[in-house]
Amino acid sequence: MTQTLPAPPAAPRLTESRKAAVAAAVTVVLWASAFVAIRDVGHTLSAAPQALIRLAVASVALTAIVVATRGRRVIPVPLSRRTFGLITACGVLWLAGYTVALNAGEQHVDAGTAALLVNVAPLLIAFGAGLFLGEGFPRALIAGSLVGLSGVAIISLGSSGDRDWLGVALCLLAAVLFSAGALIQKVVLRVTDGLTTTWLACLVGTAVLLPWTPQLVSELADASLRAILAAVYLGLFPTAIGFTTWAYALKRMDAGRLSATTYVVPTVSVLMSWALLSEVPTEFGLIGGAISLVGVAISRRRRRA
Repeated sequence: MTQTLPAPPAAPRLTESRKAAVAAAVTVVLWASAFVAIRDVGHTLSAAPQALIRLAVASVALTAIVVATRGRRVIPVPLSRRTFGLITACGVLWLAGYTVALNAGEQHVDAGTAALLVNVAPLLIAFGAGLFLGEGFPRALIAGSLVGLSGVAIISLGSSGDRDWLGVALCLLAAVLFSAGALIQKVVLRVTDGLTTTWLACLVGTAVLLPWTPQLVSELADASLRAILAAVYLGLFPTAIGFTTWAYALKRMDAGRLSATTYVVPTVSVLMSWALLSEVPTEFGLIGGAISLVGVAISRRRRRA
């Protein structure tokens, strides 16, 4: 009598929460790489033209993906005027406004100071999500956010460079626009998917920045091939892919908990600069990075039942 062998165990399937965590990790890595790529662009393209080419490249890439995967029905679920209005606000405030404000701010302050000021955004998002989205104020999230922000502050101590009040104001404006865009996007994602939201917001952001096309064309004429390729990279990866994976994760996670993961971005950026540009991190960078990781770990702890 032959004995039937048990079937091999099936490979574990990724749960929605794990898929969201993977998407968040992809976003962190791509957004961190943006700080490295911007170094090749910032000295060639000014703030608004740099944002324009970045969003234009992202718009073209996302349009190709949407048409290739969806055919004629590029928007799978009918959207109301209110939803279109919120997506428009997201494109104007976040993808266009935030990008221009950050690009301009980094021309007046060093990278470390910019990272510190912009990373006020996750804390703003945590409080905004508690006030307006009903996510509450989990102690672990608030404590982890404060620890993560302190880590970014320590990283910034290792930076040197000019800083003035205009740059500080622009970076803080970028943080506010980032927070507003993320909170608006969370509301939009209740009725549509991440790819649609990111695609339409990129189109809106590009349209808003079209008046700077002549300046972009003029600056591209004098730009090096390396700077142009870096600008294309910013559009394809940190923007088209990075914002889409962010939206995927945001649809499945609380806005506050997801935003806290962005405290890892400066740490990953420091490590990338070390690996790709041979820029040895300072002691402040290593210590601050470790503290930021601890802060993110704290923020992701759930209260026991």
